Amino acid sequence: MRIPIYQIDAFTDRLFGGNPAAVCVLGRWLDDSALQSIAAENNLSETAFLVGGNGRYSLRWFTPTVEVDLCGHATLAAAHVVFREMEPALREVIFDSRSGELRVRRENELMTLDFPASHGMICDCPDLLAEGLGRNPLEVLRGAMYLCVFADEEDIRSLQPDFSALAKLDLMGVIVTAPGRSVDFVSRMFAPKVGIPEDPVTGAAHCLLTTYWAERTGKTRFTARQLSSRGGELECELRGERVLISGRAVKYLQGEILLQSFTEESTIP
Repeated sequence: MRIPIYQIDAFTDRLFGGNPAAVCVLGRWLDDSALQSIAAENNLSETAFLVGGNGRYSLRWFTPTVEVDLCGHATLAAAHVVFREMEPALREVIFDSRSGELRVRRENELMTLDFPASHGMICDCPDLLAEGLGRNPLEVLRGAMYLCVFADEEDIRSLQPDFSALAKLDLMGVIVTAPGRSVDFVSRMFAPKVGIPEDPVTGAAHCLLTTYWAERTGKTRFTARQLSSRGGELECELRGERVLISGRAVKYLQGEILLQSFTEESTIP
């Protein structure tokens, strides 16, 4: 069995920037263990798997260790593959996922994800979180991940997390954020619990970041930068209970995975 595979740098307009994701195009679903093994072999923060056609696809995302409910950069990468390699006449693609229907629209090189908004509740900072970050945030919110707010951009840049401590937290990841100097806000994201010590650019985290900064500033549109070593640029907009996240992507490589055997899944998420 030959599976087309692409590696895409997402949320960047240049190679070796943004967040790399693998995209595998399947004719039918494989057994979950095969999907997880492929993701582990790829050893990227996310591998996206697609089944479908004619502008609508089922989409699943796997880290090297687990399947996740939502991933922004791998969705952007998957859309890039659909638009550039599979259905170049499309201007919008629909993905059916664990997080419901997700749409991606394109205008020239810019693609816009339409994702569900995420919210957090203010909470006390767990001792393990402060230990893992090496300092106490000004404010902590608890949602799908912890959101930790700091005073300025340099606080975010200078963090040197203890990943072993962060991996013991009850939530899957930790987002840190502060006002930016040349953008509205900056962030980093750590998820050692699911095999991603630091994610280069995290689209799904901006579902929570956008709602937080909208509540704090009264604005609905933002420019954002994720301050990983690779770096990434995003444009975010809050529209009711949806967040629009825009960015670009670049193809790094394409090829084939060769599998000698597989088990077909009977259901599609």
